Amino acid sequence: MARHRRVGLFFDQNIVPVSTLDSCARKNAYKYCFLETGFANERALPPSLSVSPPPQLSNKSTRFKVQTQTPPAAPGPRSGMGGCFSGDVRGGMEAVGGGGSVGAPSRGPPAAGANEAVDHFFQGQALRLYTPLELSFSASKLRNMDALSKSDPMLVVYSKMNGRLEEIGRTEVISNSLEPLWITKAMINYQFEIVQPLVFRIYDVDTKYHNTPPKMLNLAQQDFLGEAFCNLSEIVTKFNHSLTLNLRNGSGHALQGTVTVHAEETASSRMAVEMQFHCLNLDNKDMFSKSDPFLRVSRLSESAVAIPICKTEVIKNNLNPVWRPIRLTSQQYSSKDDPLLVECFDFDASGNHELIGALQTTIAQLENLYNSKAGSNFYSHKGQKKLKGQLFLDKFQEKVQHTFLDYISSGFELNFMVAVDFTASNGDPRAPQSLHYIDPSGRPNSYQQAIFGASEVLQFYDNDRRFPAWGFGAKIPRGSVSHCFNLNASTNDCEVVGVEGIMSAYSSTLYSVSLAGPTLFGPVISKAAEIASHSVQYGNNKYFVLLIITDGVITDEQETKDSIVRASDLPLSILIVGVGNADFTQMRILDADNGKRLESSTGRVATRDIVQFVPMREVQAGGQVTVVQSLLEELPGQFLEYMRSRDMKPRPPQHASAPPAYPPPPPQL
Repeated sequence: MARHRRVGLFFDQNIVPVSTLDSCARKNAYKYCFLETGFANERALPPSLSVSPPPQLSNKSTRFKVQTQTPPAAPGPRSGMGGCFSGDVRGGMEAVGGGGSVGAPSRGPPAAGANEAVDHFFQGQALRLYTPLELSFSASKLRNMDALSKSDPMLVVYSKMNGRLEEIGRTEVISNSLEPLWITKAMINYQFEIVQPLVFRIYDVDTKYHNTPPKMLNLAQQDFLGEAFCNLSEIVTKFNHSLTLNLRNGSGHALQGTVTVHAEETASSRMAVEMQFHCLNLDNKDMFSKSDPFLRVSRLSESAVAIPICKTEVIKNNLNPVWRPIRLTSQQYSSKDDPLLVECFDFDASGNHELIGALQTTIAQLENLYNSKAGSNFYSHKGQKKLKGQLFLDKFQEKVQHTFLDYISSGFELNFMVAVDFTASNGDPRAPQSLHYIDPSGRPNSYQQAIFGASEVLQFYDNDRRFPAWGFGAKIPRGSVSHCFNLNASTNDCEVVGVEGIMSAYSSTLYSVSLAGPTLFGPVISKAAEIASHSVQYGNNKYFVLLIITDGVITDEQETKDSIVRASDLPLSILIVGVGNADFTQMRILDADNGKRLESSTGRVATRDIVQFVPMREVQAGGQVTVVQSLLEELPGQFLEYMRSRDMKPRPPQHASAPPAYPPPPPQL
């Protein structure tokens, strides 16, 4: 999850040290912020800005931490959902400048050192990652509350967060109808990584209020026709994004009538632009060879923050590079007229990439640049010097692409699997200080929190809700130490039923095994990969998600890397939660967010990044995002990357045979 970036601030083409961020924001004095590594470069301040930087930032290698109120930003793209598909080169060049999933800045807690500033910035929720949906409503067989006519129904939709209802919207009132089909829609932001409960309430509006705007109606003065509940994920996983619910009264008892909710992605969320860039006459930043250039594209938000959304691969030793195509979604660039920042860097293996030149543009301007076949000049980092290097477009193509929800609603599933660490380092489960201690008061331990949090979200994407569950690092009854054993000890089947099944199997296993060791990931990853591989052979539309919860350092690092590299070709993602106070530096290596994909003992590089690691203690200390949000934020992007790399398309919608709109004509005599 680490993101290694430099944080600086541009003002009138001059760079302001990050320590002045609060002051600049208050004075609206900056032009844009750029993010690259965890170190600050001290630059000269423009005379018009009277800010005195602290002396401790005068050294280039001084570490720092941003302490600022985060300015609001335009909505950002969901993790990897339609980001760059340009491949990166081997080793450190695979993800230049860090950043695993394109357009998905880390919102996790800071690791020690270089990424603290950026992680703190994103923890302040500068970016909101979501997919906008439009909800439409209809109802059937409503109760008739009027004596001389039919009910006049209106629907109100709420979201439920922390036990409180927040109204999202109201439909119009439809007169005299027990089968209303409302026109007014409600907008909601779908977030994969959280559970989003919804409440729908229908009222019969009294005739005397028909001239009152729906938003002004006092609901207490209207007749209650019933309510229904569901989670947003239950709607979007249906084949046609529609879900019909039975109405109930306020006490939960069934009432007459149903409500149907239909969710639809906005057309803009499917639009993407595919572009191919090349440059001519770039400045040479190397002494004994030529520069190794790559491009980074950032979106400038309304508050002038530059949000990196895409990057190309590195072209070695070339001042006239031609890069492979990149793809930007409309969620990433917002609109064709919103400003973008295109920067060209000379790659450095240390991560301290040197800026060759930059220019500000828009998607519309890039399209014009392509049509004109002309080039656009770069400018120096202070914006005061026009450079000879130019940017050209060889391709500009708008296209509609399939989204995560397109796949999920067409029958693709996310199959959840879990593996729990039962090594002795967790402590005796009977002792209150143990990480496995089950509190009689019902307060969940760290393992229970991780299991319940992840499975609560993912269960809705698995049709049969049968989850493989394993343990590792314990001595099993009448056996030796096992590094992959079924939690479901009552049968030979590794699957358990539902979230409750996982929680129950975990609790019972605690008292039937002896905690031992060492900590090995290889066997459980290989087992999960075996299941995923078997599914591929049978052509199942399944993508597998393995959750590993552990308290310590693995002792089979190379075997684990080998298993992950092999699994990177399969429909599989691996989520790792670190619990306790151990040093998890080793785990961060498995998560390729540091810019370098894993390499096996045979020299093979992972096809894609399939690991997401989250240290529970650090995320909880941050307090801005949950462990589950940090854990699941990259999953839709990993899913899409796999599907697109294999050119797998969503299945066409299945339409039930509908009765004819009109009865057939009578037979002729």
